[in-house]
Amino acid sequence: MKPPATRRKRPFQRRKVCVFCADSAMKIDYKDTKMLTHFITERGKILPRRISGNCAKHQRELTKAIKRARNIALMPFTVIST
Repeated sequence: MKPPATRRKRPFQRRKVCVFCADSAMKIDYKDTKMLTHFITERGKILPRRISGNCAKHQRELTKAIKRARNIALMPFTVIST
């Protein structure tokens, strides 16, 4: 017989706050590639909301900005590993 499954408790994690809602001076702009790189992985993928902590509205704007920056070659689509 198998022993009964033990339920593992998850440690309390603080809810992530959207950085764009918290700081109204911060604007999403496709030309600001330095800011946009904080929201993509090392491989060039866009971070999801649950990891970045953005709200839905700002995540959509951020995704558009990253895609625009990629389209006009300000940011790479993928990172070439050597």
